[in-house]
Amino acid sequence: MEELINKITQTGIIPVVKIDNSEDAVPLAEALKNGGLACAEITFRTAAAEAAIRKISEKYSDFFIGAGTVLSCEQADAAMNAGASFIVSPGLNPDVVKYCNQKGYPIIPGVCTPSEVEAAISLGLTYLKFFPAEAAGGVKMIKAMAAPYTKVRFMPTGGVCVNNLADYLNCKAVYACGGSWMVPADKITGGNFDEIEQLTRQAVELLKEIRA
Repeated sequence: MEELINKITQTGIIPVVKIDNSEDAVPLAEALKNGGLACAEITFRTAAAEAAIRKISEKYSDFFIGAGTVLSCEQADAAMNAGASFIVSPGLNPDVVKYCNQKGYPIIPGVCTPSEVEAAISLGLTYLKFFPAEAAGGVKMIKAMAAPYTKVRFMPTGGVCVNNLADYLNCKAVYACGGSWMVPADKITGGNFDEIEQLTRQAVELLKEIRA
């Protein structure tokens, strides 16, 4: 898990992808790689997620893939068998977390309250997703929760964009951010991969400025 978190932290931004057609997976991965982010969280919001993860992992061995919106043990198995490196969920389901722990699947569950943070800690997890970030209070809420839980770190997702990325990444309790602004679903469906590459490149440049 430590190696995974180090990789996510170094990457800084994880594109959160909703993909409707697995045929778009490889062109999307290529656009992200060309833009400077060889990573993505492919969400299980559509039936194409498993096939998309498999196609990217088979085409690009160096591409770092997370499986998002994983709500069941069955989806966790499908994602990891397809080539995902880690699991992300919008909330904290103890059954899914325990299953992933037993199987050795790295999992980053979502939390947005102190009670959920404590539940995660009780399951041995201190690196969590904060979701939905903006709706749940944004940076102020993260700082408030981080005060008593000093060993917990958060990956805010939901409403993160170019306008607030610096605020999140400059928070000591944040190790990375998840965002979908560089991978709009309509751009993927429309095959506008050049635009996705450009949006990704802009995100990477912004990340460099923030971390300079």
